[in-house]
Amino acid sequence: MTIIELILSLAAILGAAILFTNAVEIMGDRLHLGAGAVGSVLAAVGTALPETMIPLVAIIGALLVGSGSAAAGEIGIGAILGAPFLLATLALFIVGAAAITYKDRRQTGREITADRKTAIPDLLFFLPCFTLAAAAGIVSLPLVLKILLAVILLAAYALYVVRTIRQGGEAEGDVPARLTLWPYRSQGPTWAVTAQLLGTIAVMGFGAHLFVGSVEHLSKSVGIPAGLIALVLAPLATELPEKFNSVVWLRNNKDTLAVGNITGAMVFQSTIPVTIGILFTPWQLDFLSTLAALFAILSSIVFLGFLLRKAPLRAFVMLGAGSLYIVFVVTAIIYLVAA
Repeated sequence: MTIIELILSLAAILGAAILFTNAVEIMGDRLHLGAGAVGSVLAAVGTALPETMIPLVAIIGALLVGSGSAAAGEIGIGAILGAPFLLATLALFIVGAAAITYKDRRQTGREITADRKTAIPDLLFFLPCFTLAAAAGIVSLPLVLKILLAVILLAAYALYVVRTIRQGGEAEGDVPARLTLWPYRSQGPTWAVTAQLLGTIAVMGFGAHLFVGSVEHLSKSVGIPAGLIALVLAPLATELPEKFNSVVWLRNNKDTLAVGNITGAMVFQSTIPVTIGILFTPWQLDFLSTLAALFAILSSIVFLGFLLRKAPLRAFVMLGAGSLYIVFVVTAIIYLVAA
């Protein structure tokens, strides 16, 4: 039964991600937003909602019930840090792998033509925000400084959203001719686009939570430590929308949307969920959490370095980000087994 739930939840996330890309491109066009704004703001925030709900529900639930706060804090911190770590490692690997897989049908082959005017600012927002947040989990801060840091992170994201929308950018490729779920030949009205957009976000969230629950049940059966699930497997499931959306866009030669979906989500994950963690959890990083944060920062710095070069961004350089994910998983298993 657990295996069936895993398959069904994965299918729900994949199907919803395809419908989401269709609706978000149409909505972005009707709002006269450029490809950068669509990928880095609309798509990134929408697909980041499932993994954001996990720590939010866990933390708020503990506050309301008044019990299990320690477990809720552990789950919250793991999910919050796991998301940007996976985006900066496994997601970038998947972008490179997808470009290689679809090289024959892509106009640029193995080269990824990401909009550097969008991706570079994304990383320049992400790195200082996430570094400050990680440092706050290593060095104990008084409540006043935690509140100040939370205000800075929220202000940084607000500034990022305004800047990205103002910058806009040219549309990338053709906007989908019709809304997938609209049953008529005419273009779907805006309310139908909105309904498909919100509906697919809800389905992605439900599918992600179902996936996480199934993985947790399976882990208990085979004896996988719960700490590894909180930091790796849960974010892996909830980050699947970003991975699938980017693969779909890469296949359709929409590299700016594909990369912006990931880098924009990194900015979101380094500000909004982190703020929740700083204010409502002990926010004390253990060895594995610290290692995940360091790997996310390292991978982002390397990726930023490639973007700053004038040379074309080739898919194979993106594959290196996956090595950090493998190193972390192996280290986590050894650490948890030895503990």
